[in-house]
Amino acid sequence: MWSAIELIVDGYARLKDRQSLEDLRMYRQRLAVDRKARTGFDCRSSIAQVEQDIAAIEGALQTLSGPVGG
Repeated sequence: MWSAIELIVDGYARLKDRQSLEDLRMYRQRLAVDRKARTGFDCRSSIAQVEQDIAAIEGALQTLSGPVGG
């Protein structure tokens, strides 16, 4: 079964919407940085999930060629 992020990434990849994938990756990267900076909470599972999301996004980006469009 696919996760929500995988369905979103697949949709953007099918539409060849590189900019949306780049934006999604940037958001997830900021989220990972925020989670890693937290103290007093065990965020390991959410960090791992965000890193998996980033890997899925980067995989889709690799399938697309050409420069980032507007």
